[in-house]
Amino acid sequence: MTISSSILKRVLDLAVTIQQIPAPTFAEKERAGFLLEAFTRENLVDVAVDNLSNVFARFPGSGYRRAVIVSAHTDTVFPQEVDLGLTRQSERITGPGIGDNALGVAGLFGLLWSLRDGLAKGEERLAGDVWLVANTGEEGLGDLRGMQAVVERFGDEPLAYIILEGLSLGQVFHRGLGSRRYRITTRTGGGHAWVDYGRPSAIHVLAELVTQLTALQLPTEPRSSLNVGKINGGISVNTIAAEATLELDLRSENPQVLAWIASCVEDLVRNANREGEQFVGATAEVIGDRPPGEIPADHALVRLAVKCLEAQGYPARLNIGSTDANIPLSRGLPAICLGLSVGGGAHTPEEYILTRPLAGGLAQLVDVVRGVFQHI
Repeated sequence: MTISSSILKRVLDLAVTIQQIPAPTFAEKERAGFLLEAFTRENLVDVAVDNLSNVFARFPGSGYRRAVIVSAHTDTVFPQEVDLGLTRQSERITGPGIGDNALGVAGLFGLLWSLRDGLAKGEERLAGDVWLVANTGEEGLGDLRGMQAVVERFGDEPLAYIILEGLSLGQVFHRGLGSRRYRITTRTGGGHAWVDYGRPSAIHVLAELVTQLTALQLPTEPRSSLNVGKINGGISVNTIAAEATLELDLRSENPQVLAWIASCVEDLVRNANREGEQFVGATAEVIGDRPPGEIPADHALVRLAVKCLEAQGYPARLNIGSTDANIPLSRGLPAICLGLSVGGGAHTPEEYILTRPLAGGLAQLVDVVRGVFQHI
């Protein structure tokens, strides 16, 4: 499959337009509205938006095979007030969220335009429908809520779920990395920094907990991680803090190891509680729980993705990741996540994509979607 230069330009132009619409997790409504109108202008079937701002559109096939779901998340890690200023060069585009995941969402339209281009050139109509879905809540504390709703809607009816990310071209994610996230809160009686010196501070207690957490000996095989990503607490420099919180991210390639790490965390929090004059209250609230899952490396869908990548000159790397594919994979459904280009700086204001690799990335996607109806 070769993608026309006009389609590539349209995809990049659309990615830039999408990137300019703020879409923090839980606030994707404006971007969803834009995509709803864009799908409608394409004269697709069953265009709709749900109460989570997931946007659905159906590209009809001949109907004698089950449908394929192709989905990309609309949300970004950046808050509403972040400057979305963008720099565009001939082979590089830089701006917050351009790769993760404005390009992925634009890829839904690139797929549509390429399939229509093929029909215009005499290619056969697809054997089944392709649902194009722009979903929400993939980043941060979204906990994959958009994709959960998508899978609840379609269940095991589709032949496959194909997830798009703007970056990571050359990788086939067929394993879902499990994660658990906590909000840990410490509370004390507080007081005046001088008058009440000696009373426990919620911030000091939390700092001790962080030291204990980072001292946990995590295995390197299976690979596991622990990260304190956010801390808040206190009201002034001369006040003994009465409350402090942190947000903790745990991950592991092995579900049993992840459960063990989580148990260690909960034990440490439980042991931080103290009664009496030196009262300390400590709690751990689960705020995210991404289920793991996988399909085998020799699954027909994985083999197809590898073949299509290699046809574009990219050696395929089978990988594990925390993506929307976790949801269908955790339910034993065939799913993979594919990248459309390469770049860097993900989740930073200097995030960028390289434009030249998009031709191969979009071609592999089109070939995978066509191949699913033939080989799955």
